[in-house]
Amino acid sequence: MATHDLLNPPVHAFHLVPSELNKITKKINSQRSLPAAHLRIKFFGIGYCSSGLKSIYTIKASQDISAGSVSNVIEDESAAQIKTSLFQALQGLNRGILGATSAKKSEIENLVKELESQNPTPDPTQNLDKVNGSWKLIYSTISVLGSKRTKLGLRDFITLGDFLQIINVSEAKAVNVIKFSARGFGMLNGQLTIEASFKIASKSRVDIKYESSAITPDQLMNLFQKNYDLLLSIFNPEGWLDISYVDETMRIGRDDKGNIFILERPSTQ
Repeated sequence: MATHDLLNPPVHAFHLVPSELNKITKKINSQRSLPAAHLRIKFFGIGYCSSGLKSIYTIKASQDISAGSVSNVIEDESAAQIKTSLFQALQGLNRGILGATSAKKSEIENLVKELESQNPTPDPTQNLDKVNGSWKLIYSTISVLGSKRTKLGLRDFITLGDFLQIINVSEAKAVNVIKFSARGFGMLNGQLTIEASFKIASKSRVDIKYESSAITPDQLMNLFQKNYDLLLSIFNPEGWLDISYVDETMRIGRDDKGNIFILERPSTQ
């Protein structure tokens, strides 16, 4: 064969054995987690030409952006980025209970709206298994300021601990636990427990009914007794709640009083 022919071989038609084509398609599908119908595969050459020289294929796969699995991957990546920004914005806020600047509140609400727009569970009350279990409050627009903070001893005397919520879907019950510690009493630790029931009102909303509450131990109850009604008025969950976002690790809710709640699953669960 002439040198010219080796350097500039003639163009030949390429053919794939059907079984090989199926193997390649399946491999791409498994890697992309897409049904075959959503892949458009362009083969630019693979196999052997008639001259016996092996040619390298360039395989190009493009996905239909309407394919659910690809959309989910893109959304998951974007949601993860938003969550990172949200956690950064929440640093040092003590869940917002003792207040936050208007700029900070606005920043957090914008991030919340972005996350809500990518809610992977658009009908949460039809998927309550994702809500079931224990949650920890990491941000709320409920705030205890001014005279309320003074009356409840939250300036210097009493410190807020974790805010927990335990949801029992099978019994349609929710228990909110707010922990406190009191200085001057050997760092007395205790908690306010509020029990409530709920019922489904729509695909995203539940109606919540207050059932009972208690503060333990008795020493802590004695400290709050004078202002117990005030304490309960702040943290009583009765009303309705829209579950605007929920995935495996985070839940966002909006209530009938205009409050936003952001909760995450404790890592030990």
